[in-house]
Amino acid sequence: MATLFARQGAVIFGCDINLEAANKAAEQMRQDPEVVGHSSRKSGAGSSVVDVLQQSTDVTKSDHCKAFFDACMAKHGRIDILINNVGKSEPGGPAEMAEEVWDYQTNVNLKSVYLMCHLVLPVMEAQETGGCVLNVGSIAGLRYIAKPQVAYAATKAAVVQFTKATAVIYAQRTGGKVRLNTVIPGLMATPLVSVLADKYGGGDQEGFRKIRDAQVPTGKMGTAWDVAHAGLYLCSDEASYVTGQEIIVDGGITDSTGRI
Repeated sequence: MATLFARQGAVIFGCDINLEAANKAAEQMRQDPEVVGHSSRKSGAGSSVVDVLQQSTDVTKSDHCKAFFDACMAKHGRIDILINNVGKSEPGGPAEMAEEVWDYQTNVNLKSVYLMCHLVLPVMEAQETGGCVLNVGSIAGLRYIAKPQVAYAATKAAVVQFTKATAVIYAQRTGGKVRLNTVIPGLMATPLVSVLADKYGGGDQEGFRKIRDAQVPTGKMGTAWDVAHAGLYLCSDEASYVTGQEIIVDGGITDSTGRI
């Protein structure tokens, strides 16, 4: 998402709980030829439109969110687009899941969205041009996807309703100047699949990927680019009349009865 937005001319200010990973991703973006072109036009030769807060940021903690927000405002003075793209899945149903695991899932998947919106929405409302919030959900919040992950499913469903309710509030308050939408990925082929294979597939990496491919009507998982392009539309001027909505990027899996 960050790469695609930067290619379109956006100035990126990101954070991550894993600072090393964040810096690696930022450097990859800075080397992208299309991003480099926008960087030179916007900031002058040698400058960058991609920055990362140089401290580990845990968005379940209000003081970490505030530090990230303050750093962005100090550098740029405005926030036009907020993308809440964090998530964590742990296995278990209500009877098996420990209370502390439930609480942490709620904090990562849902409280983080609230904390960042709490800080950023007043800025967007005050800006003449408003702003756009994009939250990242999951098809697990829409249907059961053959994994016992009740906390993840419940919190991702809550993200959708949080977005809808807040979108209506700000549509009324700002006349549509501030918008909120959700992009909902299905089964995506990203590096995190390896983590899920260990949690839900007994460590069988190849077998787990084949199962995920077979679950999708198209016969294959999607990519992060598929999600990014949907997100780009929702944050674009072309979507100025779209708020409180979801785009599901899933290869048809939520409309399917599953594997036969």
